[in-house]
Amino acid sequence: MAGQTDQNSNKITVYDTTLRDGAQAEGVYFSLKDKILYLNKLDAMGVPYIEGGWPGANPRDAALFNQVSQLRLTQTKVVAFGSTCKVGEKAEESEILRQLLSSGAQVITIFGKAWDLHVAEVLKTTLKENLRIIRDSIRFLTRQGRRVFFDAEHFFDAWKDHPGYALSCVQTAVEAGADALVLCDTNGGALPEEIKAGVAAVKARWGDIEIGIHAHNDGGLAVANTLAAVEAGARQIQGTWNGFGERCGNANLSTIVPWLQLKMHWDVFPDPFLSQITHLARFVAELVNTTFDDRQPYVGRSAFAHKAGMHVDAVIKNHRTFEHIDPARVGNERRLLISDQSGKSNVWQRMQRFAPDIAKDDKRVKKVIAQIKEMENRGFQFEIAEGSLDLLILRSLAAFKEPFKLLDYHVLIDPIRGEADSVAVVKIQVEEDVVHVASNGIGPVNALDMALRQALTPFFPQLEECQLVDYKVRVLDGSSGTEAVVRVVVETALPNETWGTIGVSANILKASSQALIDGLYTAIIKTQKSR
Repeated sequence: MAGQTDQNSNKITVYDTTLRDGAQAEGVYFSLKDKILYLNKLDAMGVPYIEGGWPGANPRDAALFNQVSQLRLTQTKVVAFGSTCKVGEKAEESEILRQLLSSGAQVITIFGKAWDLHVAEVLKTTLKENLRIIRDSIRFLTRQGRRVFFDAEHFFDAWKDHPGYALSCVQTAVEAGADALVLCDTNGGALPEEIKAGVAAVKARWGDIEIGIHAHNDGGLAVANTLAAVEAGARQIQGTWNGFGERCGNANLSTIVPWLQLKMHWDVFPDPFLSQITHLARFVAELVNTTFDDRQPYVGRSAFAHKAGMHVDAVIKNHRTFEHIDPARVGNERRLLISDQSGKSNVWQRMQRFAPDIAKDDKRVKKVIAQIKEMENRGFQFEIAEGSLDLLILRSLAAFKEPFKLLDYHVLIDPIRGEADSVAVVKIQVEEDVVHVASNGIGPVNALDMALRQALTPFFPQLEECQLVDYKVRVLDGSSGTEAVVRVVVETALPNETWGTIGVSANILKASSQALIDGLYTAIIKTQKSR
């Protein structure tokens, strides 16, 4: 049988549904170009199955399948997704099934109702007719030479309400020739023990066929439920990178894959893939222009970030004291955060980047600690502004020479001018040269940024590679009204590196200029080192 599995195999198959189910998340959108870029990248990394979309549901998914054959993918099979034929409809006359066949996909996933509630309330048909459309749809596709994965939709809700009928749907799919049975926690409301029981029951009766798990995260248990399914016998895991998906999302492959491979010792991907998983998760977030969740396990920026002084001291001595894995195994890195809660070890470790031989009890370490605590009391927050922190440390080590000085600046705002409503005039000094520049901008901060760059780029052409990618303002004391102190954090990026800088003042322009200048100082320092 095509769907038989090796009972002694330690292999887990990953089925990636980011491009289809993940795209149903609020705020997530893949263009055709995005999808092609995604497929090429994931193919190079060796992901075996990627669900491309629902052919016929929209022009973009139809266009994708038209181009798949031209992509020359070597490791990935692009799967077409769709439903069974409609109630009362013959499979061979189903437009849905014909679109799936015409997509050219050699693997097709179709979903069918496994919950009698849906059969009665959504399909408005009989339990017998539902079994008929499952059987006829799978049989029609397999007779056309396609491999068919059957998604038993709402299987675990059905397992609680009417387990006999849920198993009848699965049995019908098996008899019709399905190559894999995918059990779906579509509403995301099952507990791990319920998942285990359902998977174990299917495994006991149809153990020779590959069993998959498709879990949603409405109850926050999609990852736990996927792991429970594997323990009970599932060998195909379905999910999305970063957990993208409708409502609360799908099972997060960025978390599941390291769990299975590093902790449960399943064969999921070769180690080189695992070391790229952090990059992959961030690539996917960037591709759809959505904010990456820094608190994700394994791949988030905060996953191995240490702030408390005791923790930092311990993790420096032995990373196992406060890290459950070596971050390098998933391509992540340890970060030692600096704040007013930091101990001596945090600051000393950071200062060693610039002064490798500095002793832990050096008075300059104590001085930097005191300065950080005093500044954070005034509203600075260095854990989000590592660029400004490094400049503070360099100054304390007498290792920083300002590449330029901002001697004066003025910003004029004229709403009548339209979008370019502001003009900034800056006066800077680079060594012996003094330059005046005026520049238009969309708002005062943009005008100031544009003027600074216009003035500095002739002296530091590397700034052309540097971009301001984020700008945040937070009012620190709202009770003071318009006289409140504000904190400005600017995120600046070079092609392969990003950092934050900070400014604090009751004057928003002054706070902004502090953050902007620190960002430019840092960019110049980093590019000078690399040249």
